[in-house]
Amino acid sequence: MMPTVSTDLSKHLVPDEFWELAAPLLPLSMARPQGGGTAPRESGPCFTTVAYVLTSGRAWRHPPPTFGTPSATAHRRFTVWTEAGL
Repeated sequence: MMPTVSTDLSKHLVPDEFWELAAPLLPLSMARPQGGGTAPRESGPCFTTVAYVLTSGRAWRHPPPTFGTPSATAHRRFTVWTEAGL
């Protein structure tokens, strides 16, 4: 079975070896202070979406939908990770 284009792009942006280095540096996802919302998303797809936006020059509102991360979630994680000094 051939990998999908989004899988190829994801692996190109964040190869497994890079993810293994980056994952331990990411702060854990916490519940939103206002409560409610959905369960926290996995960090991997969020990290890939952030890498895509930062390397492509595209707007936050236009990540590939196949990455599986809403743009607002990716931007929120980027903000948290930046404030944490990542």
